[in-house]
Amino acid sequence: MTDPPRPGPSTRVRVNVVEDRRIRARADLLATEEPMEIRIIGAGSRQRTIAITMRTPGRDFELAAGFLFAEGVIAGRDDIARIDYCTDPHLAEDERHNVVTVTLAGPIPPLPGLDRRFLTTSACGVCGKESLDALRIRGCGSVPAGPVVEPEVLCSLPDRLRAGQVVFAKTGGLHAAGLFAATGELLAVREDVGRHNAVDKIVGWALFDDKIPANHRILMVSGRASYEIMQKALVAGIPFVAAVSAPSSLAVALGRDFGMTLVGFFRGRRFNLYAGEERIAPVDNGKQGAGVHPQEHPSEAKPARPTR
Repeated sequence: MTDPPRPGPSTRVRVNVVEDRRIRARADLLATEEPMEIRIIGAGSRQRTIAITMRTPGRDFELAAGFLFAEGVIAGRDDIARIDYCTDPHLAEDERHNVVTVTLAGPIPPLPGLDRRFLTTSACGVCGKESLDALRIRGCGSVPAGPVVEPEVLCSLPDRLRAGQVVFAKTGGLHAAGLFAATGELLAVREDVGRHNAVDKIVGWALFDDKIPANHRILMVSGRASYEIMQKALVAGIPFVAAVSAPSSLAVALGRDFGMTLVGFFRGRRFNLYAGEERIAPVDNGKQGAGVHPQEHPSEAKPARPTR
């Protein structure tokens, strides 16, 4: 008997297209959404489930490592002894690639967050993260000075991120996160049905590649910037977060409290600056060019062209 195929990032389905009162059937590609359980094993302890997330299959080990790092379960790559897909004989063969087991190099740390099981979804990420004070308790301080970035470079990032979204081009149904150099060079891009998962995959990639802390990098996300995304960037030492859409109020508060730069609501050659203006290259308001608009409310700007 051969093993069942592993789920890929896209799934072929048959759909009915309705146009001009006519209906026709055709094949289409959808973004795959599958559950993934993250289990950890510490020295001298039993295996425990720490998270269940709905994700797009692919880069699963990065997702697991990035999640554990962002949540403070591990402090670095050396805290991971190995990562494997599950070989539990009680699981059906087609489920084993939906369970990732992380063996820690030491014992499971006594973190309060481990007293409950996290349930994450593609919509909201980890539920229950409450306050900025919790980050300070974990020892998160203000980020280093980081890069100073030209407005023109920032305005180019949404298109550069989109160019790297291979699965989105096929399905139109995925979020993306990209890590950029201050020059605008795309270093890595990850896609997922969950925006927080995409960021965890980026953090996991940087962790495995010894690029943490990422003090001179820019994190670009394809949707809005939430508290969760800012928290993950902060823990990874990323001082600069850019979002295609507008941020949440708590995301802005986190950025200001921890000295991060947050820009968003990109529309062509303009964007809004919500926090950390010291990392934006000086702009001469008397000259035409990429425009920086501090805290402009989205309702006061021209609407964006809808994306698929």
